[in-house]
Amino acid sequence: MADGGLSIGQVAQHTGLSVHTLRLYERAGLLASEVRRDGSGRRVYSAWDVEWLANCVKFRASGMPLTTISRLAQLVREGSGNEAERLTLLREHRRSITEQLMRLHDCLELIDGKVASYEQHLATGASGDPWQQQPPPSPTKHTRQLG
Repeated sequence: MADGGLSIGQVAQHTGLSVHTLRLYERAGLLASEVRRDGSGRRVYSAWDVEWLANCVKFRASGMPLTTISRLAQLVREGSGNEAERLTLLREHRRSITEQLMRLHDCLELIDGKVASYEQHLATGASGDPWQQQPPPSPTKHTRQLG
């Protein structure tokens, strides 16, 4: 575009989001700034809009609810003075991701144990059901239970 802005199609290519999703994000208040329009009424995105949308993609991939992204975007639109609330939102989501990572680590340990059991079973030609022959957990690993 002549003024340096990006069309919705170009933003879709840069972010991996569909044009439909970009429109949905705008309607849902997920953008941290108002999207400008050109003389023909077409959306014109700035480089900052693209950067924010890239963050939104990561927020969503990490499981952040759309309502939280919307609140964060609203706070950013409001400008300085609400950094403590932004930090609270981000810390809460960080805690959620940390818990998710611990659960996934526990799952990975189970899968690793089963893979090792089947590899050993196949390599040695052992008899019996390898599912029931999982090696004991390594004494150096700590599995944390989450409630």
